[in-house]
Amino acid sequence: MKRERFKPPEPDDPLCCCGDIDQQREYCCCDCEELDDACERLLRGEPDKPDNFSRLISRMAERFGLPCCAIGPLRLEISVLPPMVLIPGLLRVAAINCVLGIVVLTALPGLVLWYYYVTHRRKRRTLFFLSLALFSLAYMYYLFLTEIVPRGDVSNLQLVTATTGMMLTLISLVRTKQGPGFVKSQSLAQGVNSISTTNQSTNIPGDSAPCNGISQSNGEMEGKKKLCPVCRLVRPPRAGHCRICGACVLRMDHHCVWINSCVGQANHRQFILTLLLFLLTSFYGISLVLKSICPRQSLFTAILYCPGVYNHYSTALCFTCVWYSVIITGGLLHLFILQIINVSYNVTEREAQISLRNKTGRRRFCGLVVETGVYSRGFLQNWIQFLTMNTDENGSPFTFTDMV
Repeated sequence: MKRERFKPPEPDDPLCCCGDIDQQREYCCCDCEELDDACERLLRGEPDKPDNFSRLISRMAERFGLPCCAIGPLRLEISVLPPMVLIPGLLRVAAINCVLGIVVLTALPGLVLWYYYVTHRRKRRTLFFLSLALFSLAYMYYLFLTEIVPRGDVSNLQLVTATTGMMLTLISLVRTKQGPGFVKSQSLAQGVNSISTTNQSTNIPGDSAPCNGISQSNGEMEGKKKLCPVCRLVRPPRAGHCRICGACVLRMDHHCVWINSCVGQANHRQFILTLLLFLLTSFYGISLVLKSICPRQSLFTAILYCPGVYNHYSTALCFTCVWYSVIITGGLLHLFILQIINVSYNVTEREAQISLRNKTGRRRFCGLVVETGVYSRGFLQNWIQFLTMNTDENGSPFTFTDMV
């Protein structure tokens, strides 16, 4: 019989076989998920995963007593390297002719989605997607400077505008990476009184009642707090545990692989601003490139039909990069629209998934909107609450009603 791996219930992880040990101990006796994966690879004869190579080096350095300055500070992350090789190589191959361009630009998103499925299923942190996003942005800007600007079709003002947009996007990304707002240990002391006054069954890890204020009936109190079975901390309303980050996040929306971090109370506004800046910069850069290589065509026509673009390898490479940018921009535009809709209905992506699983939410507008009816106070009040939300990790979300 095929052995089935233990799959913990979403959205939280239950305690593993070592979860009941003293929390004051520095190390757990084992990592059950790591041990399970290692045994499966050993039985199947599969090699170890590349992501473990950096840990192997650090362990060998510790075992052989090597000095810390030799290997200790070195953090070798294999997942950073593939985008640096794949992006320039595949795009240059795709620029040879139209058929190769269609094949490469069709296979590349499928490869990225497949790798996302693998890492998301195993709940692993990886720098592949962040490296892919940053290196793609850097490579597109490099080709813009070396292939488009020397043509003389781009003015100095347009060059400064495109460069400013890219720099603002990177600055906003850095600010987004500062943290989503984690639930700290002080929350345990703040929530003791509320935990003692609520039903004891809501604090049991195996309880089937949903968390974060999303209940099976709208009559339950939204301010109810719950004990996280993994972090052993009292979670405020709308907080959730991220199995990839290994911590509880205040007002958790989702774990974004493109920034290698969670999106929560402290960085949600900055995350949407980063998406907006990237989209504006990308649309502007695409328009400048198309006007340079296809001056006789309109922007929408040039994307689909640009006569003579494959006569020169330079213009073919620029046209291929335009299509690559269009694919990435389209995916992030879809994410941006979903974020705007969720904020308008005052629902996070995590809450939407929980409500659909518990069959307490309603899909609207062809599934783009999942209405839970728990926190929504109207379009205007929802946006006021979001824009005035407190980013302090120790405090509860600040709303406009607290000011009056």
